[in-house]
Amino acid sequence: MTETVLHALTGLFRELFDDDTLVLNPQTTADQVDGWDSQMHVMLIVAAEQRFGVKFRTAELESLRDVGQFVALIEHKSAGV
Repeated sequence: MTETVLHALTGLFRELFDDDTLVLNPQTTADQVDGWDSQMHVMLIVAAEQRFGVKFRTAELESLRDVGQFVALIEHKSAGV
């Protein structure tokens, strides 16, 4: 499922950042994506919640350091945990 979530998340990022060339990998961080600031971060979280049908708690998000951890969190939440 990891590749499926990563692929869907890449599509979401491409939409929000209006960049069809954007490629995510598990090690991608906010510092590596032009325009990924605090405002865009909130938009990403809301869009991910809608896209994947999950809800994140602030404490869960504060510990995220890269896209791989975000994918893992989405999978965890999608499993109903």
